Parts: sequence; C-alpha cells; structure tokens
Amino acid sequence: MTTTLRPTEPLQRAADGTRSRRYQVCVNSRPVGAIRLATSHAFGDSVAVIDELRIDEPDRRRGRGTVAALAAEEVARGWGCRRIEASVAGDAEAGLGLARTLGYVLRNRGMTKPLGDAPPALPAGSAARPMTRDEFETWHAYESQEYARTWIERGVPEVEAYAKARRDHELLLPRGLDTENMLFSVLEQEGVRVGVLWLALREDRAYVFDVEADAAHRGRGHGRTLMLLAEAQAIAAGRPLIGLNVFAGNTPAERLYESLGYTTTRYGFYKPLL
Repeated sequence: MTTTLRPTEPLQRAADGTRSRRYQVCVNSRPVGAIRLATSHAFGDSVAVIDELRIDEPDRRRGRGTVAALAAEEVARGWGCRRIEASVAGDAEAGLGLARTLGYVLRNRGMTKPLGDAPPALPAGSAARPMTRDEFETWHAYESQEYARTWIERGVPEVEAYAKARRDHELLLPRGLDTENMLFSVLEQEGVRVGVLWLALREDRAYVFDVEADAAHRGRGHGRTLMLLAEAQAIAAGRPLIGLNVFAGNTPAERLYESLGYTTTRYGFYKPLL
C-alpha cells in the first residue's frame, strides 16, 4: 500500500511571507487523515511546522502517521526549509512516540497549574518589590541575550535566535517597564536582592516569562520562592491558571515546577532537514 499526501487547497501565502497548505493523507488514493504544513511565524520561511496531523481511527497504528510526516518533510525540503518543528499535546502518547521515532529532538515543554483562591505565603524574611527603571534596563539587556542563547543552544542559527529575541521582546514589551499587564518584581531576602520575576497577566491566566535567582544566591531555595511569588501575584490579579515554558535540559527547573504541581500540556520538537 502507498501512503501519499494530496493537496486540498492552493499554496497559501500570509502577509508576513510565510506559507501553508493542507493535504489529505491517502492510502492508495483513499483518504485516511489530514495534515497541515506551514512555515514558522517565529523563525520565518526557512523553518517548516507541522501544524496538525490526524489519522482516522480505523487507520491508526498502521504507520500511516509516520509515512505522512516523512512526506511532509519532503514537501518542506522542496520549500527550501532547513528545519521542521512540531508540537504534541502533553497526553498524546502516540504523537510523542511518533516524534521520537522520526528523530525529532525535544526542545521545550509548556506547563500549567490551576490556582486556588488563597495566595501562598512567602518564607520568613522574603519580600518582593517592583523592579526599578534602572534595574529593568540592566535586566532587559541581560535577559535578551540569555533568551537568544537558549535558542542557539537548541539548534537555532545565531542570526535567527537574536532576531527572534528582538521580535519577541518588541511584541511583548512595546512600552518596556510600563507595558500594561506585565509585572516585574525583585525578590529580597532580609533586604538583600536574590532574584527577579517577570509575570504576564493574560485574559484567562498568568504566564511566567522569566524567573531567575541571582547567581550569588542560587541553590538556596529562592527559585521556589519566586514561583510562589508568581502564584500569589496571579491569584491577586484574579487569574485561575498559571503557565510557563521550560527548555529541555534545564533539569533543576523541570524538577522545581513538577514539585510545585505543574503538569506538561504541550511538548515542542524540532528536526534538522539535511
């Protein structure tokens, strides 16, 4: 039997130059599923993204998804893409297995935690204050560099990584420290600065964009305290859910979030197209 992709629409072009197309997954010309292939809004037209891949129930567990994904990689190569990405729901065991089988590398996880009504108390001696403007400028320059570096370490070319860092910060922080619904906090322990927190307030949840203990104060539980601070601020703002992203390989952070009750809702994978 032959599994192929059959286009169901013309090639689509977005205003930002990215492209996309939907296909039927067919076995001997019989439709058995669907796939949508696009290029990345974050990294541009040289990076492909499998936006969705569905195989109908009667045809699952027969390798149809594997062949469809490989066919999508060939289409992406024809588009001139150098890398392909895919995201998989946290509870989609079949999707996770498929990604690993095809040689995709785990890059990051999206995690969330439902919040209660009572904000957690910070440990004795710990207190938070708003970040000053001078502190923000210093932190922002450092955080932008670190953000780009994390992408570079995970297979993104340096030029693309720095461009993404610049775009993301321009989009998220158009007014810098004064951007609406962005909270920037400094954690102090007995009056001494020990870490920083960047929390965004979205419509249905809060989102931790940056949490970091200062280098001289790491290994003393301040990362946990910063996360408790994030939850307290989210609850005070009336958000019932808190989310974050953690890059693969950041084992201390992964363990911390899991110990605090965060669960994985989505995995992000990538694969170079040789």
